[in-house]
Amino acid sequence: MTMISPLQVLYYPHPVLLKRAAPVERVTPELAAFLEKMRDTMYASHGVGLAAPQVGVSLRIIVVDTDDRFVPLINPRIVASEGSQTGIEGCLSLPNLHADVTRAMRVTVQGLNARGKKVTLSGEGLWARAMQHELDHLDGIVFTERADLDTFRWVTGETDAEGELIERPTTRHEAYRFFEQEMALRA
Repeated sequence: MTMISPLQVLYYPHPVLLKRAAPVERVTPELAAFLEKMRDTMYASHGVGLAAPQVGVSLRIIVVDTDDRFVPLINPRIVASEGSQTGIEGCLSLPNLHADVTRAMRVTVQGLNARGKKVTLSGEGLWARAMQHELDHLDGIVFTERADLDTFRWVTGETDAEGELIERPTTRHEAYRFFEQEMALRA
């Protein structure tokens, strides 16, 4: 696999992250190349999913890779869901912030693949969680809006005596304020 130079991941509260993405009208060779760049950006950022708005493109495109199951999807939508799971989520657009989010345990998703062919895929667990997370991005929703308000925490990057990552409790409001200040500094 040839690596293509990665795209820039945008951070909350960049405006493109907060609006509904437009559907893709036509699958082109340029779009296939963009999907490869998204894949490489996701891998370089150590993510399991990435939505086009996260790299500044307001189109309904996602890539997900969990358990060595790479899936690029164009105009994806959930057509069935079942069960419930609660687990830790983070986001490349809100780095080092985690919170617990409840999502469906199993989902079935329809969309187009990189060649423009209609596909229907089903999965559960982490795959289902990642699909729901990325599809939320296409609607301008970040995971913090779905998170349990009592579970927000920063991953400090430091480890304790047992080698576990140290996390510091926070609030959604405090986290949003931090990212707003960071974005102002980058402007």
